[in-house]
Amino acid sequence: MINNLINMSGYGIFVWSSFVITFLICGLVYYKTRKTLKKYEKEFAKEIEELSAQQKKIVLKNSKIASKILSSYNKTI
Repeated sequence: MINNLINMSGYGIFVWSSFVITFLICGLVYYKTRKTLKKYEKEFAKEIEELSAQQKKIVLKNSKIASKILSSYNKTI
């Protein structure tokens, strides 16, 4: 029974290799996207840290995204 599933009448090598290739490419895209996001979050946090205290308070008050990024960035430090 399991051999029939794996072999798929001789087409199994093509089917399973396409699954493996697809999962590898999806993993690679995920890794590169996550790496780029972390890089931009660090750059954004650095720009916010360079602001004066008054400007920082205004930005964090007006932007929910900025406060979330800074809170997640501070957790990873």
